[in-house]
Amino acid sequence: MGRGGTVHRGYSVAVFVILASLDNVAIGIVPPLYGSIGDAFGVGEARIALATTTMFLISAVAAIGWAYAGDRTDRKPVLLIGTLIWVAGTAWSGLADGYPAFLLAQVIAAFGLGAVASVSFSVVSDLISPRRRGLVMSFWGLSQGLGTLAGTLTGGILGHTDWREPFLVTAAAGLVATVLYLFTYNVPRGESQPELAGVEYDERIHHDHLPIILGRRTNVWLILQGGTAQIAFGSLVWLPVLFRARAEDQGYSTGTAVLVGSAFATIFQLGAALSILGGLAGDRLQRRTPRGRALVAAVGVLAAVPFYVVLFFVPMTITVPDGAGTGAVIRGVLDNVVTEPTVAACLGIAVFALMLTSANSPNWFAMIADVNPPEHRGTVYSLGNLVNGVGRAGGNALVGVAFQRLSGAFPPPLNYAVGLAAFQFFFIPTGVMYWLASRTVAADMAGTHAALLAKASAKGPDGHVGGDPAVVAEGLAAQQDPDAIR
Repeated sequence: MGRGGTVHRGYSVAVFVILASLDNVAIGIVPPLYGSIGDAFGVGEARIALATTTMFLISAVAAIGWAYAGDRTDRKPVLLIGTLIWVAGTAWSGLADGYPAFLLAQVIAAFGLGAVASVSFSVVSDLISPRRRGLVMSFWGLSQGLGTLAGTLTGGILGHTDWREPFLVTAAAGLVATVLYLFTYNVPRGESQPELAGVEYDERIHHDHLPIILGRRTNVWLILQGGTAQIAFGSLVWLPVLFRARAEDQGYSTGTAVLVGSAFATIFQLGAALSILGGLAGDRLQRRTPRGRALVAAVGVLAAVPFYVVLFFVPMTITVPDGAGTGAVIRGVLDNVVTEPTVAACLGIAVFALMLTSANSPNWFAMIADVNPPEHRGTVYSLGNLVNGVGRAGGNALVGVAFQRLSGAFPPPLNYAVGLAAFQFFFIPTGVMYWLASRTVAADMAGTHAALLAKASAKGPDGHVGGDPAVVAEGLAAQQDPDAIR
């Protein structure tokens, strides 16, 4: 395996995809087990949901520090340390003997998880040419979505008899991924930028670059849109609870209902795999207009709202063997997809709705890389991830409160359906912000392109960029005023 050759680079991308998946598995295993963990510790579901909310917030805040460290230094050891921390926290979560220890373990895991997505994004963006960013970023985003689905499924299947097992299995998988990561290619910063071809790029972020980052108006909309989008997405972690409540309402035992809820939630979220279409559409439209990616994301999230609302109210007839083993219940759920028209209708609506909203993810990733130089991408991603985390935590927490308040007027599972439907309207301001980003993205891309060309053309005699203070000053001025060097 040559250093930086095709095989080595392909191996490295695969490992980064695995890491991005596993950090979402670590978060996704908890929601299906709210009831089981609560019963074990003698606390209500809301207290266990607090652990998930805490994870969202802490990982998002920690990501800023991890991303800044990655943009300033060698990214490989930063990512390695973060991975080991979340693995340790996840393992401890499965060994905790009480609620305080469980909550503390989740906090530790969340701190490490903050490093994975933010630093990995910076690395992966340096492996992708601008022309194919939407497509490749769709696989990157898909890996995170599949990780969440795998977490839901792992929590439901491995945890329906012993809630501790999913945590220990996930931690073991994290250790294996850590070993694999040791052999990945250490990607040079800015390697995929055409403007920097043949140049060794040495630029690093500095604390006084924040005004420059926020001066790109597209960044502001890309960061803020996650606040409302993730309130809606955060509410969807309760999908297993909705389907579990539907199964219990039809008379199934708790153990079978947990399995049914996890299996149905996993199947219904497979539409996220169609984010590849959103990435392709963004790439194609981007070749015609710089507004392309932003417009694809705006249309996707706005068009999905009515389909989500319908999804939660379509009745489902569930027929699985109550009290049977895991395999028999899962087979029963899969049979329902084919034999029960109500289940098939729900699946079709869910897949289409998720396909539309999944256009958001790859185009968001690609636009961050499009409008920012390599040394800013991890930090911009982490700022967006912070707002995403606050929104997702808010959605997860607020929808739980909404369910409790609605239960007085609507008995389960109707209270879950009403609450989830209401929270999907938070996608509307998200779509508006993507439209606003489409109006500023062309100027911001031109500014960054001009700044990179200025730095590359003023490289030192050793072929390095970033060592000469005059070059740095000229590049920063170009980012603030792209007309300065056109």
